[in-house]
Amino acid sequence: MTFERHKVNKRVLQDLKKRSTFGIFFYMILALIIVLDNNYYQKHLFFSVLFLVSMLGVSLFRLVHMSVSEKMGERYETLNRNIFYISVIASALVWGMAFAAIMIQKDEYAVQLLMPVLICGLCAGGVVAFIPNRKLAIIYNLSMLMPGAVPMLVSKSNTTLAILIILFSVYLMIITYRGNREYWDALENEHLLELKSQELALLSNTDVLTGLYNRRFFDQALDLEWKRSGRNQSILSVIIFDIDHFKNINDTFGHQAGDDFLTNTAATLSAVFKRDYDIVARYGGEEFIVLLPGTNAEQAMQLAEQARQNIEFLILYHQGKKFATTISAGIMCSVADFNTRPDDIVACADKALYHAKQTGRNKIVVFPSMSAENDAPESPASGLA
Repeated sequence: MTFERHKVNKRVLQDLKKRSTFGIFFYMILALIIVLDNNYYQKHLFFSVLFLVSMLGVSLFRLVHMSVSEKMGERYETLNRNIFYISVIASALVWGMAFAAIMIQKDEYAVQLLMPVLICGLCAGGVVAFIPNRKLAIIYNLSMLMPGAVPMLVSKSNTTLAILIILFSVYLMIITYRGNREYWDALENEHLLELKSQELALLSNTDVLTGLYNRRFFDQALDLEWKRSGRNQSILSVIIFDIDHFKNINDTFGHQAGDDFLTNTAATLSAVFKRDYDIVARYGGEEFIVLLPGTNAEQAMQLAEQARQNIEFLILYHQGKKFATTISAGIMCSVADFNTRPDDIVACADKALYHAKQTGRNKIVVFPSMSAENDAPESPASGLA
């Protein structure tokens, strides 16, 4: 299969458990019906007690294991899976051995008539339940039917019934192969549909040209991080970058050159802001925006300066001609409170960017504070002009 093996194994095991849970209760109920039918237990007390205790023990073990395995975590996944398979086969063997024992007993025509009907019904239901795992379904089939059919065939005590049971077992194997193939086809189709949905979700959140997140995704991420900042009282930083004189690149070298510079700028920013929880997005045109949870003004300044320097030294070629430009940035750092909105931190970063543009470009400006929204941003730090 082309999809992740661990995820699939876990899904299949969950399906097997769900499909087979009700069968466990039927095992116990039908075993009780067998020994009570026509006062069978009075004539074969030891066998009846042994059959009931064995069936009850295996069934209770399976129920307890299902409950416990859910709490044991992925560390014991292989062990739990093997225990589940063994307990299923044990259930089938208990019924298979009981079937064999009853069919060779003398003068028990009523139970011997009832037992093949029950055993074939249980086997058919179990095979359908375990179809997701073909090997388990086949072993279950053989464990339940063959212990009774083979001795009858060999001893010629009931050859016709033995042949019919063997043919039924073969039929169930054919059903198993077909059902298993259909199950896995459906599972793979479900996986492909999930991948397609993820691809569509990614496309809706991604800028086509640069491969960065788009403005829509950034706004959603900002809203979530803003709420988290308010709950945890943690610092949140936003940096807005704008490519200097970008229009000149388009006018002089063409839009292909402009697109090349945008994609290289995106790659440069992604290389600088590379933590798993950093959000780098194209905000529109030649503007880029970065969301930095848990990052104070000094840290944001250092990262923005690294990005500014990398862009400054970025030289591209178009049709044999080299071109380059610089980038400016505005930074806002804040902790969310009830008097502010997510848009406020972006607006302040944008004001700082505007100040950087108006005072010479190729620099980084940090907005003083959310409360000083009407004040002029700080002058750029030394070495950033």
